[in-house]
Amino acid sequence: MTLKGLLLYYVIAFVAITSCVQAKYRVYNTSQGIVPGKLNVHLVAHTHDDVGWLKTVDQYYVGSNNSIQGACVQNVLDSVIPELLADKNRKFIYVEQAFFQRWWDEQSEAMQHEVKQLVGSGQLEFINGGMCMHDEAVTHYIDMIDQTTLGHRFIKNEFGVTPRIGWQIDPFGHSAVQAYLLGAEVGFDSFFYGRIDYQDRAKRKNEKSLEVVWQGSRSLGSSAQIFAGAFPENYEPPPGGFYFEVNDKYPIIQDNIKLFDYNVQDRVNDFVAAAISQANITRTNHIMWTMGTDFKYQYARTWFRQLDKFIHYVNMDGRVNALYSTPSIYTDAKYASNESWPLKTDDFFPYADRAHAYWTGYFSSRPALKRYVKVMSGYYLAARQLEFYIGRSETGRNTDSLADALAIAQHHDAVTGTEKQHVANDYAKRLAIGYTEAEEVVATALACLVDSPSDNGCGRSTTRFQQCPLLNISYCPASEIDFSNGKNLVIVIYNSLGWKREDIIRIPVANGDVTVFNSEGKIIESQLVPPADAFMDLRDYYVRAYLGRNPMVPPKYWLAFPVSVPPLGFSTYTISSVKRGGGHSIRSSIQTFESSDKSTVEVGQGNLKLIFSSDKSKPINYINNKSLVEESVEQSYSFYPAYNGTNDKAPQNAGAYIFRPNGTFFIKSEGQVPLTVMRGPILDEVHQKINEWIYQVTRLYKGKEHVEVEFIVGPIPVDDGLGKEVVTHITSTLETNKTFYTDSNGRDFIKRIRDYRTDWDLEVNEPVAGNYYPINLGIYMQDVKKEFSLLVDRALGGSSIVDGEVELMLHRRLLLDDSRGVAEALNETDCVLDECKGLTIQGKYYFRIDTIGDGAKWRRTFGQEIYSPPLLAFTEEDGDSWRNSHVTTFSGIDSSYSLPDNVAIITLQELDDGKILLRLAHLYQIGKVTETSLSANQERTEMEKKRLVWKVEGSSSSGEESKLARGRPVDPKELVVELAPMEIRTFIIDFDHKSYRRAFDA
Repeated sequence: MTLKGLLLYYVIAFVAITSCVQAKYRVYNTSQGIVPGKLNVHLVAHTHDDVGWLKTVDQYYVGSNNSIQGACVQNVLDSVIPELLADKNRKFIYVEQAFFQRWWDEQSEAMQHEVKQLVGSGQLEFINGGMCMHDEAVTHYIDMIDQTTLGHRFIKNEFGVTPRIGWQIDPFGHSAVQAYLLGAEVGFDSFFYGRIDYQDRAKRKNEKSLEVVWQGSRSLGSSAQIFAGAFPENYEPPPGGFYFEVNDKYPIIQDNIKLFDYNVQDRVNDFVAAAISQANITRTNHIMWTMGTDFKYQYARTWFRQLDKFIHYVNMDGRVNALYSTPSIYTDAKYASNESWPLKTDDFFPYADRAHAYWTGYFSSRPALKRYVKVMSGYYLAARQLEFYIGRSETGRNTDSLADALAIAQHHDAVTGTEKQHVANDYAKRLAIGYTEAEEVVATALACLVDSPSDNGCGRSTTRFQQCPLLNISYCPASEIDFSNGKNLVIVIYNSLGWKREDIIRIPVANGDVTVFNSEGKIIESQLVPPADAFMDLRDYYVRAYLGRNPMVPPKYWLAFPVSVPPLGFSTYTISSVKRGGGHSIRSSIQTFESSDKSTVEVGQGNLKLIFSSDKSKPINYINNKSLVEESVEQSYSFYPAYNGTNDKAPQNAGAYIFRPNGTFFIKSEGQVPLTVMRGPILDEVHQKINEWIYQVTRLYKGKEHVEVEFIVGPIPVDDGLGKEVVTHITSTLETNKTFYTDSNGRDFIKRIRDYRTDWDLEVNEPVAGNYYPINLGIYMQDVKKEFSLLVDRALGGSSIVDGEVELMLHRRLLLDDSRGVAEALNETDCVLDECKGLTIQGKYYFRIDTIGDGAKWRRTFGQEIYSPPLLAFTEEDGDSWRNSHVTTFSGIDSSYSLPDNVAIITLQELDDGKILLRLAHLYQIGKVTETSLSANQERTEMEKKRLVWKVEGSSSSGEESKLARGRPVDPKELVVELAPMEIRTFIIDFDHKSYRRAFDA
């Protein structure tokens, strides 16, 4: 610039400044609504508040431990509310009810009144509405429903509103079950999410198909479809510097002409450019900007001040229209456009955010926590039923604490295993506290039911039941009693399923001179199985690690016996010494086969036989004499060394989120390890020591036609400096043509094809990690003749990397962080005094081979049995008087009826208002029944009236598919519930009297 020009610039600037010396308070026009014909930019002010991640849920709420992360949710809510009250046009959405409910309870009546007005006016809107933003890969559908219901019912009770929008912006991939079950079936009009594969996102941007109509269920079809949208990048503001937290580095709008750095036009230009850029990849003239991100609005004025200015100046500029909005307003605008939308089916797994970075490791991260969540979920289901029978206590112990702990554990940085170690410990602690309270409810309920043969309710029972939460590590003091003093062990076995259950129970006992009696006092067949040293070592170490004491003398045997338990009820079994019983349990025969024997051994009591070779390199022959299925099966183990990021072109480590293998190493048996076979009338076991840190038992039960495999893996050695991810392989001869099927949150099975995606042409850069999928229930594969089904006892990752083979990732121990925020390696250890070693995992999986088409029933029925195991409660008695003084059998369903074994009662619960919540209902002949949405916060008929019907490209509008996919409405006189395939129906039952406490008619 010339000297003359520079002088002219300063003169103009001086005139401008001096002419505005008298400037006063500026009022910004924030009242703009939608303007037809213009590009409308919907500004959605939001915060994403993780319910635990780098800090615990408590630390996040109060803002402690800020050396890890400066985050305080209390500040967010304290700050946002006054800013909304200051301008009626401002809007804000809030999601995580686990935080909001804490804040709400601390507020004065005056503040609660003001917040209710903000909710009523639409300024403050609850989105999603669950206790947390749950994960969608490793969560079970029942847990997803329960945590959502907790939040939705609170919002309904306190504010009289029902959330309209699903908002799953941070989970690492998205499931079909989320779309149709936790979307359409809870009454949402739309569903927005943030994380889809980077290749998929690029294609959708190009085709303007980020927003779709998502039809997640083949069975329910269009009757459960939902409008769904992925954000262009993530859930943050658009590129161009639109962050306004205190100390953020991005430029604000400086509109005071008296000050330097006046930049209104520059910032308006930035806004318009970003809006047009997003509009170019979006259909219709409406786009949404997510104005916020993790733990933002801790000082809300800095955000709202800038948003006010943007709305004011952008609308003065006139090129685009900016407005305060919410996802609900945005959804209504999209619907009003009458656009036809692309159809999306299946799901958005697996997720990669860049090449070589597949977020499929977390499918198996922290397998012990995943198992704990699964066990507590099944226990909570049973505990709620028992609480229902005796009546919910408002002042004493109830199941609320376990409900809250389970809800928080579904968070996408909880059960996923992607949190810091101290946070994982906090989740487990909360589950343990919740279990302790629920355990008392269960013990009290069972004592009431066994002591009270009449309908008069519970008196003061003298029966004291114990339970065994550490039974998985062979530790159960209640069953390891000394029978020599004349005492009997009474076991009450509760069945939370809606059908009669025939099962095999295994408990540790101190000696083998015992007899087992059923509810009628008859001796039943039983078997004694000596425990392997590997299991006793596990017991000794983890009892000391978790309970801080040395366990009692190890049990001499596992006692196995068959049980028969009525639906929603219990049976009683008694164990006494041989002298008092006149019979005895059969000790297992034991044979050991050396590898050099070159012999074969057959196990199996019924239709199913397995033939093993002492030479472990040979496959197992699987023979079912009933179905005439024969197959060769080989079980093996391997590990993937974790990538350490040394490649300069793609320096991505494996970590809690990321699975990135660096080769494959097969694990072979070390030395001449023998094959140990135990046989008996109830079960046969084959024990194999794979190496010093892997042990396996293959088990067949009398009367069962599946194989149970129990494994111990760990501590994974890392002395060589390599992190390792341990998998098991089950190989068959099936010709599967790259195709297999995995479940979605324990519900639908989805077809997977190796190295293939339905929605785009996949560029394969990680042939293993890119083909891994989450497994909650199971995985199966098939050819033209047979199908191989495998079910799991916890969420984990798995695949079929080779035709005819299934692999499961059982355990992970890593030494590096994967740079996704945790800043901590996934290296779990347990300590006894000063000795710490890597975590050891014990678990089970189950498999079966059928003729083509015959495996579905087993997968569904037995899968529900895995989720809802028998609940065991123990007590002691002197003498043989139990049958004369107690109720020995009970069922909550009329004796003339049992639910079909393809229908499960997933909820039977007394609510805090005395009404009953029932899901997957059966015939019911008493009281008033109202069908509701899935989360029980609105009547279904009203929900259907409000539902938006979206147009799909290339489809007809006849609606016939919707009509065919649903069970008929419930007749108020007959009260018969009809369920279509994969349908879940929810009912609120209001009884006219309280006789239901004892039993209800079917």
